[in-house]
Amino acid sequence: MATSVVVPEVNPEAPGYWVDACRHLMKRDRVMKKLIPQHGSACLQSRGDAFVTLARSIVGQQISVKAAQSVWDRFEQLPRKMVPAQVLKLKVDDMRAAGLSARKVEYLVDLALHFANDQVHVSQWAEMDDEAIIAELVAIRGIGRWTAEMFLIFHLMRPNVLPLDDLGLQNGISRAYFSGEPVSRSEIREVANSWAPFCSVATWYIWRSLDPLPVSY
Repeated sequence: MATSVVVPEVNPEAPGYWVDACRHLMKRDRVMKKLIPQHGSACLQSRGDAFVTLARSIVGQQISVKAAQSVWDRFEQLPRKMVPAQVLKLKVDDMRAAGLSARKVEYLVDLALHFANDQVHVSQWAEMDDEAIIAELVAIRGIGRWTAEMFLIFHLMRPNVLPLDDLGLQNGISRAYFSGEPVSRSEIREVANSWAPFCSVATWYIWRSLDPLPVSY
């Protein structure tokens, strides 16, 4: 007789697929069966709009979370509103004075230009598949595949993203499935075979196994 899977009470702000995802993962994966109940109603949550989310990701590159927040707080004061047209009016010297490197200033201007010139098709993203959106985003300077994947998970709430280059995912899988041994991309894919079509959710719980405090981008 099959044992029933009891899914933890879910936050009302959770994505619509969250309960089904938890049930699927707990049935198919021994690690998830133990891990998911440990985190109660905590879940993936989106923050901000598309432009702000991507701008924050650029500001935060290669610096600590605390430093990134400090720079963002200063940068956020510069435009009247954090929208592409207002960012394009900013002076480079003011952006540098907020703590942004010359390269990050260039990246933020390029991001604003892509949005202002409709080179990203925000209104069509709901109908586009993950890879098509990634291709659109990585055409923006300063945005690589990892940043695009974080955007898919945290902003668009796509359920089946597997960020193979994410250090947290690599470390978490190493600890939970391979007794701390380093893991290859193919080994990560093998573990994730049982997660599909909810790789984003499993990845989120793997991150929680390393840091119980939920992250948002």
